[in-house]
Amino acid sequence: MFMMFAMTSDSVGEIIKEVKREFDVSNTEASLLHSLFMIGIAFSGLFLGFLADKFGRKFTIMLGLSLFALSCYFFLAANSFAFILGLITLSGLAVGVFKTAALALIGDISRSTKEHTGTMNGAEAFFGIGAIIGPLIVAWMVREGVDWKLLYVLAGGMCTLLILLAWKVDYPVHQKQSSKQDAMNFMSSIKLLKNPYAMGFSLGAFLYVAAESAIYVWMPSYLVCDASSLSDTFACYTDGPDKMLAMYAVSVFFSLRAAGRFVGIWMMQRYNWSLVLMLFSFAIMLCFVVGLIGGKTLALYSFPLTGLFMSVIYPTFNSKGISCFGKHEHGTVAGVILFFTAAGAAAGPFIMGVISDAYGGDAKYGFIVATVFTAILFAGLLYNYLFNPTEKRLAEVEAAEYGH
Repeated sequence: MFMMFAMTSDSVGEIIKEVKREFDVSNTEASLLHSLFMIGIAFSGLFLGFLADKFGRKFTIMLGLSLFALSCYFFLAANSFAFILGLITLSGLAVGVFKTAALALIGDISRSTKEHTGTMNGAEAFFGIGAIIGPLIVAWMVREGVDWKLLYVLAGGMCTLLILLAWKVDYPVHQKQSSKQDAMNFMSSIKLLKNPYAMGFSLGAFLYVAAESAIYVWMPSYLVCDASSLSDTFACYTDGPDKMLAMYAVSVFFSLRAAGRFVGIWMMQRYNWSLVLMLFSFAIMLCFVVGLIGGKTLALYSFPLTGLFMSVIYPTFNSKGISCFGKHEHGTVAGVILFFTAAGAAAGPFIMGVISDAYGGDAKYGFIVATVFTAILFAGLLYNYLFNPTEKRLAEVEAAEYGH
């Protein structure tokens, strides 16, 4: 599931180029392909996250996958920009529904909070694979003269198979709450905004995703030597390997992120998660600082390298944030964290763009903002390592939910 929707969501950069050409829309209008998708996920996570807790993981996953498949198949009839935006929004809502249920299911099948973190890293690793192959498929389609919309049809076909698998697989028995509790579920997401554990990990997810999206949204603009040149926008990189890296820097970033998440499965089973996150967040901040001070020459290496250090942070935020609550609340908590995730992905690049435009369009100024995001993230994770505010809560949930 994670790989399937990443194939579409992280292909947005390639798709935007084709949409601008096909429908003659501006950059601002084309950016709605990214923004509306994220808004759909955010809305769904915050207001529909309770579905997995109220109606069960299996039903909610199948519901979300069905909506996603429907939106994908309708791309065959998409002949206007407005229609495409509607389908993009629907697909975002669908992702929010099935992803919150999937995240809750990880808690159901895990035997400890540590195993939960390892499994979460594994699921997100497959998201990383989808982020790599999706843009490659779109690039191949464009080169071969194939309509880019067929990517969504391919994703819809995969989605249909996933619905059949979800229907056939035996899920852990879902413990339904009382009718009185069910009536409160719709507001439970709002109430969680006052919970320090939910908000702490949610704000961490916001900062992380704002920094991560800075790389894959704005790094190509920062590395460009001459945006006005149609023949060679990377002319300042005289070394062949350097020029090649500049062209494929985003792919390198996604590849390192995917590889790091598989390594994260091993790391999180053996090392203190708060220490790993603190050290890796410091490495991310250092990479951003080096890329700013050293200019394009060093950013060419330091910015893609952040993918390796970013790899374990988001899955661990998700896992530990969800693990601070009982299994009957996992869907709702996952929805709240997902809301802040999508908000960070939408707000971070937008703020960077505004700041860059205010200083003549230079992407460097936007990356100063992103570096501030990484510094705040490191400060929070340093505090988490030094004072470990979740240790007692995680131990309580471990005993109550996993019997350890």
